[in-house]
Amino acid sequence: MTDNLVEQLRSPLRIGALVSGGGRTVLNITEKIRTGQFNASIEVVISSRLDAPTIERCRNVGLTVEVVPRAGQPQQAFDQQIADILDANKCDLVCMCGFYSLWTIPPEFAGRVINIHPALLPAYGGKGYFGDHVHRAVLTAGETSSGCTVHYADNEYDHGPTLLQESVTVEKTDNIESLASKVFEMECIAYPKAIAMLIDGRAPLPHPDLARTAASPPDSARNR
Repeated sequence: MTDNLVEQLRSPLRIGALVSGGGRTVLNITEKIRTGQFNASIEVVISSRLDAPTIERCRNVGLTVEVVPRAGQPQQAFDQQIADILDANKCDLVCMCGFYSLWTIPPEFAGRVINIHPALLPAYGGKGYFGDHVHRAVLTAGETSSGCTVHYADNEYDHGPTLLQESVTVEKTDNIESLASKVFEMECIAYPKAIAMLIDGRAPLPHPDLARTAASPPDSARNR
């Protein structure tokens, strides 16, 4: 991030949202902004699917939506298109809001991407652990608690420094649907809370460790 980030954050934090599904997470953030819970604006929503329900839902509330389909194109082209759109919209922060594709985060966005996962990471995270797959695994393991994790994202699935976690109790009577409902209700509290932490300085933006790593390529890259 540029050196004048603190100055920029006196104005609304400019958010780019990455989506693949129904859009409930980004619409929840939109509502929190609309009601003045924190000083931010969603500059652009980027969908990785042409048929994602979130496209129409976001446009219906006045959000700008761009579609960058993951299917049918190389990873590098997909990565670059997303970065170009975020750059063009001068995004300070990227929020993954139910984004099921791998986006290779470029150095200029290192430490400025956050994600929310429907479990208490590092448990029940990684490739293949998303949506109901997570809740099914939690129930199968007989866990007595679950919840959600907001974390800085790096280039591994569900990995990176934790911003905050919120827990829910797993009852013996819970099924996948009821547990998913409880966790999502907590996500609607946790994600806005995490964004507010970044805005008011309780958490760093960008995350210094991720930004430092991106700025310092490995020895193998330096010696080429």
